[in-house]
Amino acid sequence: MNIHEYQAKALLKSYGAPVAEGVAILKADEAEAAAKSLPGPLYVVKSQIHAGGRGKGKFKELSPEAKGGVRLARSIEDVVANAKEMLGNTLVTAQTGPAGKQVNRLYIEDGADIARELYCSLLVDRSVGKVAFVVSTEGGMDIEAVAHDTPEKIHTIAIDPAAGVTAADVEEICKALALDGAAAEDAKSLFPILYKAFDEKDMSLLEINPLIVMTNGHLRVLDAKVSFDGNALFRHDDVKALRDETEEDTKEIEASKWDLAYVALDGNIGCMVNGAGLAMATMDIIKLYGKEPANFCDVGGGAGKEKVAAAFKIITADPKVEGILVNIFGGIMKCDVIAEGVIAAVKEVGLKVPLVVRLEGTNVELGKKILNESGLAITAADDLDDAAKKIVAAING
Repeated sequence: MNIHEYQAKALLKSYGAPVAEGVAILKADEAEAAAKSLPGPLYVVKSQIHAGGRGKGKFKELSPEAKGGVRLARSIEDVVANAKEMLGNTLVTAQTGPAGKQVNRLYIEDGADIARELYCSLLVDRSVGKVAFVVSTEGGMDIEAVAHDTPEKIHTIAIDPAAGVTAADVEEICKALALDGAAAEDAKSLFPILYKAFDEKDMSLLEINPLIVMTNGHLRVLDAKVSFDGNALFRHDDVKALRDETEEDTKEIEASKWDLAYVALDGNIGCMVNGAGLAMATMDIIKLYGKEPANFCDVGGGAGKEKVAAAFKIITADPKVEGILVNIFGGIMKCDVIAEGVIAAVKEVGLKVPLVVRLEGTNVELGKKILNESGLAITAADDLDDAAKKIVAAING
């Protein structure tokens, strides 16, 4: 689960991290009061969408010369003018795709005098089984570009979970970021704070880009991106309350209600599979035969008829879907249950696109019998290769 920048900063501030004063607004007529509550005279007006690259983004409704989704304002009047221009318009960034995201919230923040911009993130380093700091002196830039062009400028410091962030860890991070003086002193408290927040709130990513050294020598969290482990949300009602469903795909929201692993993609073949590995293999073979998957959908190993039906309805609700491939290997999951779920969903929502079903495993013959006797236009497949060929052929006519 992702949250907005202003929410992430409020969370980090509650742990003691240094962040600027700021106010989130939903309406342009709230901008003046928000700006007046801040020290000034420099303000930053930030679009709040779940995507990176906001500063370099462009608004669909504005001219190409218009400023991006993060703007400096040197007066309250500028804050108000920017708020009126940004709210309600669609911001397109490198991460939103061409469709962009509508800006429904702004964060008006007190400006900062910046001496240096740094990169700092925490994530689970699966190669060592520990939470790690990933830091670089190249802050404010696309970290992917830094990793590609100058990988030696990225440093990874894994943290021993039994010891937490030690003085030696802080020293190593400071060395990697070339911090000294007041900034190095701030680091002694900041980096343990970040680790504690990451650990206690079950985050999967905490990214600060940039972490700045101000002209007075102190550190400040200038931007913050936080993602949480969805499997741990049951422990954090306060985190769940931060969810902004307007930033999420409606199909993914519905899938989460049924505990389905569903991710919307840009293709035209809907997929329903049990098991993440099998789902990825199914998507790969669809691409091999020249088409693109419309989704990743893993119904899991123990899904019942109702869950299968829900998954099928979510897939068919996608207008981009021109065909559906159901690929089930029945271990814990029984093929007859899948067949009953598919039939129930088809009878409820109708079948307007080709449907190919490949079943194998527990109760496979019973599952095939149920499908064959359903009277529905369902094409059976013998194996995954056969299924992929048949669904592609059906779409191609």
